[in-house]
Amino acid sequence: MAGWGGGSVVEPVWSTAPPALGAPLIGHTGDVTVLAAVPLPDGSTLLASGSRDQTVRLWDPTTGEPVGKPLTGHTDEVLSVAAVPLPDGSTLLASGSMDGTVLLWDPATGEPVGEPLTGHIAALAAVPLPDGRTLLASGSQDHTVLLWDPITDDQVGEPLTGHTNWVQALVAVPLPDGRTLLASGSQDHTVRLWDPATGEPVGAPMTGHTSDVTALAVVPLPDGRTLLASGSEDYTVRLWDPTTSAPVGAPMTGHTSDVTVVVTVPLPDGRTLLASGSIDGIVRLWDPATGEPVGAPMTGDTSWVQALVAVPLPDGRTLLASGSEDYTVRLWDPTTSAPVGAPMTGHTSDVTVVVTVPLPDGRTLVASGSEDYTMRLWNPTTGAPVGAPMTGHTRSVQALVAVPLLDGRTLLASGSRDKTVRLWDPTTGEPVGAPMTGHTSWVQALVAVPLPDGRTLLASGSEDYTVRLWNPTTGAPVGAP
Repeated sequence: MAGWGGGSVVEPVWSTAPPALGAPLIGHTGDVTVLAAVPLPDGSTLLASGSRDQTVRLWDPTTGEPVGKPLTGHTDEVLSVAAVPLPDGSTLLASGSMDGTVLLWDPATGEPVGEPLTGHIAALAAVPLPDGRTLLASGSQDHTVLLWDPITDDQVGEPLTGHTNWVQALVAVPLPDGRTLLASGSQDHTVRLWDPATGEPVGAPMTGHTSDVTALAVVPLPDGRTLLASGSEDYTVRLWDPTTSAPVGAPMTGHTSDVTVVVTVPLPDGRTLLASGSIDGIVRLWDPATGEPVGAPMTGDTSWVQALVAVPLPDGRTLLASGSEDYTVRLWDPTTSAPVGAPMTGHTSDVTVVVTVPLPDGRTLVASGSEDYTMRLWNPTTGAPVGAPMTGHTRSVQALVAVPLLDGRTLLASGSRDKTVRLWDPTTGEPVGAPMTGHTSWVQALVAVPLPDGRTLLASGSEDYTVRLWNPTTGAPVGAP
């Protein structure tokens, strides 16, 4: 590919007369790092410029005027641009960036061509649509949310823009009218709602937090309404009405440090409580209908609560499991705020993630991942370990998710700082297939993506700025990263 990666400045080719000398081509907001001439099929030539402002721009060299909008998508400075001639006589424009990606563009339209799933590592969510499709949403350090079609591997619509800092929490929000919205929480202190069917924002940004929004949860109420809960580094939990974007009640205060995780806890009487965990080592319960605390704070963890999950039992009860930096997993009775059994010990470093794993026989296990490189399975009715630790990762386990298969089985997927995703059989604790490799940095997000045909794909997000899709029945990648 001639001129690729060289970063050299080329002389623009004037198809008629050049613009007046000394007339600058203004538009970039950062240093212009590279230029390239881009011939078009109609015989004209455009000038492409790449910049430290993370954009590529096209210019008409005969007038000095910009052509179309800035080409956005990179999340770090653009270091190289090159014309890519194709066999059919057309020319694409390629741009390379410090973000580790290469993007292709159609210079005649300014549209991306086969844009990879890049730049999105902080959060993932599966978003069901009324037409039966499920989209994959990814949020990133580049301040945007992207939607993807997991069947075609294509981006759906334009990036959802509006946040002014890292998007680090996403959740699908079902409404009583059958629609599903997407909620995003950001380091810009706001929560935003989006219509995934149109890509448009819904309502005004939800403001009130005074620090990063770290966690989001959907809270169903007995009257059929759905609220949205957010946890923040301002030590509070807030409730919002997603139909109006208005706050519901006063902030829920009590934590003395950052709120790191928020989950819902359904009770046998039909109510749903809200649980929050914090760096203060305490788990708190709240009544979302009133915003009032329920019971006493649940103390026992001696360090940062990093994970919470509701655990349904066969007898109809629901327990709450917490994972902590004190190396333990604990069970709690949300109706009494009392601990259930002794702490579940065995990990030799921080517990980073806790999830539930439903089995075909109706039981539910609790799975925990740790910085000791292992996963463990627990029986929540007894607190006893199930089988031996699951070993194989060579760095800390950062993400876990249960993946249901068409044949009725459920696998457990794990993502690690060793850059791999692994699948496990929770009934035996044995690995399923070989490690899934391809990421070039640590995997920090996993989500199961149900498809209309009944299959489920597995999506992984990584610090290498990519999202990858996998077939959990074969372990093979699906589409391009």
